[in-house]
Amino acid sequence: MPALPWVKPHPARPGTVAYVMASRFEVRSLKDVPRFLLKTVAAWQQVRKAPGALGVSLDAHPFQRVFCTLSAWEDRDALYTFAQTEPHRGVMSAIRPVMRTSTFTFWDAPVADLPIDWADARRRLDEQAASDARA
Repeated sequence: MPALPWVKPHPARPGTVAYVMASRFEVRSLKDVPRFLLKTVAAWQQVRKAPGALGVSLDAHPFQRVFCTLSAWEDRDALYTFAQTEPHRGVMSAIRPVMRTSTFTFWDAPVADLPIDWADARRRLDEQAASDARA
């Protein structure tokens, strides 16, 4: 399944820096995939309207049980406000029991670099997962 195209909910102010987050989720079993997908639809719709969201993409590999998100925000506060707002907050609680692993990584990027390249995001996620495993 190809990554969903980069969606730009709000225009970025030229010359500014975006706060970027990449995440990787692996569910425990194939039977958990439909539940994960169903629950995350609401969060996907929410992020497309969230204040401060500059861009978002999803890369889903349901048969491998892996789902990655990539998003850019005006600042850290915009991302954290989104994460703590319903329905996202409830979705994360609801899917926690079916999760095998989760990895998150964050960095700053000039808005001129948006959209972020998936290869760069995957590299950063791999580095973060390796760092988490050593900790």
